Amino acid sequence: MEQKLLDIFKNINEEVQKSRFSVGLSQEGKVIAVEDGIVNVTGLRDAKLYELIAFQGGEKGIVFDLYADSLGVVLLDGTKSLIAGDVAYKTEKIASVNVGESLLGRVVDTMGKPIDTGLRPEGTMPYPIERLSPPLIRRDFVTTPLYTGLKVIDTMLSIGRGQRELIIGDPSTGKTSIAVDTIINQKNSDVISVYTAIGQNKSRILKIIEDVKTYGNFSNTVFVIADASDSVGLQYIAPYSATAIAEYFLDRGKDVLIVYDDLTKHAEAYRSLSLLLKRPPGREAFPGDIFFIHSRLLERSAKLHVKYGGGSITALPIVETQQGRISSYIPTNLISITDGQIYLDASLFNKGIRPAVDVGRSVSRIGGKAQIEAMKLVAERLKIDYSRFMEVEVFTKFGAHVEEETARLIRRGERMREMLKQPRFHPFSVEEEILSFMILESGILDGLDIGQVENVSIEILDKLKQTFSALIDLIKVERRIGEKDREILIEFIKKAGEQV
Repeated sequence: MEQKLLDIFKNINEEVQKSRFSVGLSQEGKVIAVEDGIVNVTGLRDAKLYELIAFQGGEKGIVFDLYADSLGVVLLDGTKSLIAGDVAYKTEKIASVNVGESLLGRVVDTMGKPIDTGLRPEGTMPYPIERLSPPLIRRDFVTTPLYTGLKVIDTMLSIGRGQRELIIGDPSTGKTSIAVDTIINQKNSDVISVYTAIGQNKSRILKIIEDVKTYGNFSNTVFVIADASDSVGLQYIAPYSATAIAEYFLDRGKDVLIVYDDLTKHAEAYRSLSLLLKRPPGREAFPGDIFFIHSRLLERSAKLHVKYGGGSITALPIVETQQGRISSYIPTNLISITDGQIYLDASLFNKGIRPAVDVGRSVSRIGGKAQIEAMKLVAERLKIDYSRFMEVEVFTKFGAHVEEETARLIRRGERMREMLKQPRFHPFSVEEEILSFMILESGILDGLDIGQVENVSIEILDKLKQTFSALIDLIKVERRIGEKDREILIEFIKKAGEQV
């Protein structure tokens, strides 16, 4: 009897539990001050850092500062009609961006909303804009090359999938051109590209979009735009939102290339926010955590182990210098964070040497580890010889007498420089790059005038592609050149050079 009563009470208790419901209380606060895109809010004691705050007029902001009795909130879409006394609500959501396959081939804003003429992307899901970088145990060695299509980079400053390579130089030296050419070169690869514009002019951004549509694979590219007319808050979170989009594809085992154009303007946006939030300024008026905001951003780029999907994010951050001062605050920070830098020299650019890469000041800390054997064979001594040439070339300007060995180095270096020149939107495949430097190595260009080097090398390259198409395909598959095949190619190049 007692057992029966216990069973009855147990059943009643289970029914009561099923019928219970909870009431969610929405915490409200009040705006106490509005100034230059910064809102001070009181009453939201449980708000978290980077939580999304909604206001009664529809505006949204992100919590940036947590004070004892108030919050510092950065608005994402301007102040509009927001005034002191307006109601603010907790959303219980960390700021996120909508991501998905449908973003490919689209131009979106910082929050993932389309700003092109297309329909709203379907099948998207929210990804937090702030996320911890992959732990060391999940990462793998960077060994797979990511080709830019630019001979000077792929041979001497090779980039691997999962690497972070800084592009640095003065204004108008071709920094964005290198990044865009790299995106265009992924046209025939499986790499997804994400381009982030931070504080750029709209006309410049539209030109880049049109270039990718014309020469690249636009359907495999995502553009995240926070132009100069957008709020400082949107410009600040733009690279984090773009990285969240890249991480969506990373989590699905894909390789992603992300370009941050540029982190100088991003640092300036963060400086503006910090000063408006009355944070203490440091060197060059930047806040003390300026290094941290860029390091936590770039550490999210990595190559994952195959057990965790095997995807990668390769970052090409761009930073601007003034009058070649690479020792200034933001450039030195980024140089210390990244795995190497491509330095563009204004004097080389003005001489017509484009891309204007200063090989002596540039470095890739991955280097040969991300090169195939065939490329290592021809590029092994290129950087050393080219750097030596740049050092001794200065003597020729003063008419100084040089030894025969130095004169030979200068002759070869001048022709190497001509070989490294490359117009925009003309990427070379890795096989074409290897053959080009075999032509240089053969010595047939040494006796030519400088003006003939480009035409002769292109003519011989075309003959090689026609005559040895099967061998070139074999190099592409096996990623190496046998010693016998190399001798055959060099012999053919020498004979072709005599006929030119």
